[in-house]
Amino acid sequence: MSRLQGKIAIVTGGAVGIGRACCLRMAGEGAAIGVLDMLEAEGQALVAELRALGARATFHKVDITREAEVKAAIDAVAAEFGGLNTIVANAGISGSPKPTDQVSEAEWDLVQAVNVKGVMFTTKHAIPHLRAAGGGAIVNLSSIAGLVAAGGLPAYHASKGAVRLLTKADAITYAPEGIRVNSIHPAYIWTPMVQAVLDAAPDPVAARAAADVAHPIGHMGEPDDIAWAVVYLASDEAKFITGAELVVDGGYTAR
Repeated sequence: MSRLQGKIAIVTGGAVGIGRACCLRMAGEGAAIGVLDMLEAEGQALVAELRALGARATFHKVDITREAEVKAAIDAVAAEFGGLNTIVANAGISGSPKPTDQVSEAEWDLVQAVNVKGVMFTTKHAIPHLRAAGGGAIVNLSSIAGLVAAGGLPAYHASKGAVRLLTKADAITYAPEGIRVNSIHPAYIWTPMVQAVLDAAPDPVAARAAADVAHPIGHMGEPDDIAWAVVYLASDEAKFITGAELVVDGGYTAR
């Protein structure tokens, strides 16, 4: 397949879960991939897998909350592959499940640093490269928690709502330069992060069952469900789409 042939993409939080699926599917469509993550072993293993499939790929260990590390990694990928066309801001955490009156300042700040500031750093340092390429695509991973409230995870809800509106603001700002900025809003996707949240429930089996039936389609999604949405938004098929919210949620928010 060649929907992204010749394009160069970076995926933050790319080593596992949704990020990993994005890397695999984008590479399968012809893109060179820069994997950014704190998980070095998993990231290096993914790069080896991508290269074995014939893709150009590289890994950089990055703490997404540290601006200098984000800039250095983005610049290095662009230098290695000769530019940048797409960046997928996927890195994120769920944070503390405590209600607002019990969340500590440190717990709150950590979620905002990863989920919001990390997206801002990613966009900030991708823009010069996208501008040099004459345009490109930014895909920000928000959540249904950025659209509707489910109770609990207040810091997460706040962060994903921020990503949603940051996406729209940036879409307007950079549209004249041919840089498209869109957000994707997954429901429950079976990833290590979601598994950890459900495993922490008093009855993990019941929690998994409840998560499945919360979606009208009858089950949680898979990482590939999001990865294919990313492929679409990164491709020229989506050349007239910016500032949009692509909801991939099995009908969760249709109620």
